[in-house]
Amino acid sequence: MIERARIKLSPWQQAAVAVGSAVGALLDPRRADLIAALGETTGKPAFERVLERMRRSPEGRAVLLERPQVISAKVGHAWDLPENTFGAAYARFMGSRNFSPDDRPPVRFMDTDELAYVAMRAREVHDLWHTLFGLPTNLIGESALKVIEFEQMHLPMCLLSVVGGTSRFNAKQRKLFFQHYFPWAVKAGFQCTDLMCVYYEQHFHEDLEDVRRKWGVIPAPTVPK
Repeated sequence: MIERARIKLSPWQQAAVAVGSAVGALLDPRRADLIAALGETTGKPAFERVLERMRRSPEGRAVLLERPQVISAKVGHAWDLPENTFGAAYARFMGSRNFSPDDRPPVRFMDTDELAYVAMRAREVHDLWHTLFGLPTNLIGESALKVIEFEQMHLPMCLLSVVGGTSRFNAKQRKLFFQHYFPWAVKAGFQCTDLMCVYYEQHFHEDLEDVRRKWGVIPAPTVPK
């Protein structure tokens, strides 16, 4: 079970946290805690819709019932899987960047345990989506993934992150993003399955290209040099 020190906010407190988090995240997009707080304080209606979709999906219901966690203690076996598998690709993605599955900030501002789990799940599968779509973790890659996340979950925080990220592009990055990555991300996010209803841990042993085809995932475009 995930431990959460949740905080009950009044409407004006919630608005204050949202505004403060938005300003802070725009000033420093590396502040994962501020981005997380912004997502929670502005995203409750979106998370409620995700929760309802998960309840209607057999695989989504299994996720809600069993509440798997993308943490080292639960996904460490991915590092031992065959090279062609989804799990091994995730392990390579994390290892090549020295990322840890345990680095996600806790959920603090959701009203119920179930909504808190959905918000945490969205946070934890972020790197799995990087792996599926073959996106880098630079500013362009993160902005492109936020477009997909917005298509999938309609979180206001995702839209603000795209605005904040693209405002920091230089001219070359801006051209690259809007000519190649943005149109691809809109199509990819719309075409693929409902990714919040996937029980990823049960598919780690499957071939990466097979799960991409099964879930309608279009990998990121190869950008001409």
